[in-house]
Amino acid sequence: MNPGQSAEDRRRQELIARATVPVRGCYRLAVISLKGGVGKTTTTVALGATLASLRGDRVIAVDANPDRGTLSGKIPLETVATVRNLLNDAGAIQHYFDVRRYTSQSQDRLEVLASESDPAVSTAFSEGDYRTVASILQRFYNVVLTDCGTGLLHSAMAGVLDLADQIVLVSSGSVDGARSASATLDWLEAHGRGDLVRNSVAVINSVRPKSGGVDLGKLEAHFAARCRAVTRIPYDPHLE
Repeated sequence: MNPGQSAEDRRRQELIARATVPVRGCYRLAVISLKGGVGKTTTTVALGATLASLRGDRVIAVDANPDRGTLSGKIPLETVATVRNLLNDAGAIQHYFDVRRYTSQSQDRLEVLASESDPAVSTAFSEGDYRTVASILQRFYNVVLTDCGTGLLHSAMAGVLDLADQIVLVSSGSVDGARSASATLDWLEAHGRGDLVRNSVAVINSVRPKSGGVDLGKLEAHFAARCRAVTRIPYDPHLE
């Protein structure tokens, strides 16, 4: 007897089919959070690696954190080049292999464009700089994930939000994390970004083994009323 696929197998096949839908041009995802330490960068890498491993096109994650982002520390480095080097050589980039000199690639085929490690230099990463980087990457990549900093008023964030097709909002499974995430949605709606909020995906990331008495079901219901979808990531020492 062959009972066919289990419900779990069918669910997995459905998710893979959704993750591998062809995109037209370049699709941009912004991963944001007002609060640090909630797993935003880990979420960016995990999501990017999943898409890159399943899709046949090119997927890249960009570190747009002005305060010495940690995105490049999540994968083996192949180059010491940063987004600043890419900007300095922007006029000479004509082909994919020109861009590849500035990125590192994980085993899952996710490429990463690192930020500057010198805070004095990284604070100069402006909206214009981000738009220049985005215009280069859209010529060679089908999916671009941006790992944002925690400051919504930073210059580059205006460019990130203007160009984003979708945002992924990351919250920890704590009261403080949820309040910060909800405040992020409030700020976006108050500044004309209601469409991004309605199409957003909220991630409730359990960064600690215990929830500290927080009702995660209520948190999920809160974000479900404002966002298109909510997903819960259980605590995982490997992700930590």
